[in-house]
Amino acid sequence: MKQPLFKGAATALVTPMKEDGSVNFERLESLVDQQIIAGIDALVICGTTGEKSTLRYDEHVKVIEVAAKAASKRVPIIAGTGSNDTVYSVELCEDAETAGADAFLMVTPYYNKTSQDGLVAHYSYIADRVNKPIIIYNVPSRTGVSIKPETYARLAEHKRLVAVKEANGDLSSVATSRYLCGDKLDFYSGNDDQIVPIMSLGGLGVISVLSNLLPKETHDMCEEYLNGNIQKACEMQIKYTGLINALFSDVNPVPVKTAMNLVGMDVGPCRLPLYPMNEATLSNLKEKLRECGFSL
Repeated sequence: MKQPLFKGAATALVTPMKEDGSVNFERLESLVDQQIIAGIDALVICGTTGEKSTLRYDEHVKVIEVAAKAASKRVPIIAGTGSNDTVYSVELCEDAETAGADAFLMVTPYYNKTSQDGLVAHYSYIADRVNKPIIIYNVPSRTGVSIKPETYARLAEHKRLVAVKEANGDLSSVATSRYLCGDKLDFYSGNDDQIVPIMSLGGLGVISVLSNLLPKETHDMCEEYLNGNIQKACEMQIKYTGLINALFSDVNPVPVKTAMNLVGMDVGPCRLPLYPMNEATLSNLKEKLRECGFSL
């Protein structure tokens, strides 16, 4: 059995920007500290929510370094190092490790994509060449490829492939994957609307967008479930459903950064091609924030 990287909630942290679009490293440090003080269990840096796709290589590594120093080993720092270029991923992992990453989050290859055999070859090639554990990230809505349960079973045999961030939305597939992998691969929800459902299938928690806004509450939802308070966890999942839906009413991380700015968390704009929300989706987001007790 592999050692879990974390149990509970990990925040897929936004990358705060200044108005000119440059990274706000000072604000990044304070966000990391606030998240940890609020009880979050791990931090994912430079994932989709962290706008990895528009960070230059030097920025990418520096964001990981600044976050790791700010965290100061209080929680695991999981660095987004996935790519559709296998060799590039290895190089980025090496620099991320030097920068202080404790583990890597690796999305499936996108655009050029690959076969199921290609996925095994891709992840195995990287895992053979890095020193830190890897979380596989399956998000077919963005990448155009989905990992099959039988492929997870093959990947689970590698000692450094330790977990999955599952965002395929298919609970039946998750159940089959859990059946085939047993205790060789941990599962985390990659969708905030499926935290409790995936935990009910043996998942250990979530890698969350919601927790940028509500770190304590997201942590508590997972903790309640892990402590056997299933009804309480279910109530929390339902309570935040409206806000979760609003946070995904436009392309992530546009809504969550908008929400954070609305409530005074000052994370700045998204980089193009991400674009501000339209009036209808913005109005709904404001309504759901108020429903959850935020003052705008």
